[in-house]
Amino acid sequence: MSNTILPGATLGILGSGQLGRMFAIAARRMGYRVHTFSPDQETPTGQVADKEVCAPYEDLDALAAFCRDVDVISFEFENVPSSASARAAQFVPVRPRGEALHVIQNRLREKTFISTHGFPHAPFRAVRSRAELDAALNELGTPAVLKTAGFGYDGKGQAVIRDATEADAAWQAIGAVEAVLEGFIDFQGEVSVVAARGLDGSFAHYGVIENLHHNHILDVSIPEAPLSPRLATEAVEIARGLMEQLEVVGVLCVEFFLTRDERLLVNELAPRPHNSGHFTFDACLTSQFEQQVRAICGLPLGSTELLRPAAMTNLLGDLWTDGEPNWAAALADPQVKLHLYGKAEARPGRKMGHITAFGSNRDDARRRAVAAREALLRR
Repeated sequence: MSNTILPGATLGILGSGQLGRMFAIAARRMGYRVHTFSPDQETPTGQVADKEVCAPYEDLDALAAFCRDVDVISFEFENVPSSASARAAQFVPVRPRGEALHVIQNRLREKTFISTHGFPHAPFRAVRSRAELDAALNELGTPAVLKTAGFGYDGKGQAVIRDATEADAAWQAIGAVEAVLEGFIDFQGEVSVVAARGLDGSFAHYGVIENLHHNHILDVSIPEAPLSPRLATEAVEIARGLMEQLEVVGVLCVEFFLTRDERLLVNELAPRPHNSGHFTFDACLTSQFEQQVRAICGLPLGSTELLRPAAMTNLLGDLWTDGEPNWAAALADPQVKLHLYGKAEARPGRKMGHITAFGSNRDDARRRAVAAREALLRR
């Protein structure tokens, strides 16, 4: 038990968005203190943390001072510079380890890792120049998707190339930076597995989650995706294998494409709680955020049992375009739970909150979640 970090200790989180906010709520409920470090002030995490430190991730002296006040460091945002995680590791345990973060925060390193370790993936090629883009297109053909190697999320940093004449425009659209060209996948759906791995190697997961997207942003997530038992088992085993190969201690989400010929291809990894697992905050015995706390503190992982059929839908800043949303109308359904992240400014495409709804079955839960969101527009 010498590696166990007991309640009363202080947990440090790098990043200060909604994932850190929900982590802090779970941690404080368990008796921990939470300090957050990011370049921003008055953040979603900072509003509920015990201490908010505002400094650039590259300010290693400020980071060192932050680490001296905490007992373990975790992440809610994977694009923290490697130098920052390495600096933090000089003072306290960093979970997941910085090496895993380094792999996942760059698409080329991530996909190379997935390929090297034998996990299923879409065909890809590294693209570091305009000439390499032409060579990659010759090998993979079109259509294809060009993605920046770093700092891409929610469809940002991507361009579809339908034929070779669009290569120039795509290269400029992503900023002419290091990239990955992926063969276009004709998929029937997208699913994810959110899982946790403890300090002792224990493993827990939330099953396979069905994810519906709109404009490249997650729109609705419904647990217990309607897959065959073979595919569901395969998805979980891939997630477990990736966590073990990366030696992750904490929470990891594996996003998959489900092809029309019933194959799973790993699309992306996230080394922290994930949007598609937000339903667990209300609907599972142990949420993904409590699981993150348990894992990084060396405590036993909790049960992931789904207590009732549920569905989650995101609330984007677009809902504020014509004024304040009608919260009373959304909450008129007593099966609906509202989560707002405390962000000061609503912008189109910005995740401002989410709704979790319960139902008699997964379809009923999805219907209630979407209906509640639509009700927000009743002015």
